[in-house]
Amino acid sequence: MSVFSYFIIILIGLIPMASAVVYLVKRHGRHPEQVTRRLIIGLNGFNVIIGLMAVALGVIWLATPQAVSASAIHPQAAAADPYASLAAAISTGLAALAAGFAVSSTGAAAIGSIAEKPETFGRALIFVGLAEGIAIYGLLISFMILNR
Repeated sequence: MSVFSYFIIILIGLIPMASAVVYLVKRHGRHPEQVTRRLIIGLNGFNVIIGLMAVALGVIWLATPQAVSASAIHPQAAAADPYASLAAAISTGLAALAAGFAVSSTGAAAIGSIAEKPETFGRALIFVGLAEGIAIYGLLISFMILNR
């Protein structure tokens, strides 16, 4: 494996933290040093652990592809299309980024609406839930890609 491959694996492993990055960049986009500082300070231990677990799984997956292929339920299906897992990861990752952007926009509008008129809570909650559904659609598409 080349150094570039490991760099790509680490970047893919950091996808669970994408929503925090999108929120902070949108909120403090004019000051990149504040974005970086708040991102590092704002990440709690849980997000760091999830990100490190994803990076570790990615490194293990790329370091030992034979062991991963041998442990699959249908090894012949895995050998048929080697890019299926990459396509599934991209669909889930991009959907997570889009959901983070959508939730940051609709969440801010929902909070403003609820602050002015508390009876709009139900409608605001529905719109934020619809924005979160984008990530679920990406996950469903990745399942469809992997199970074909």
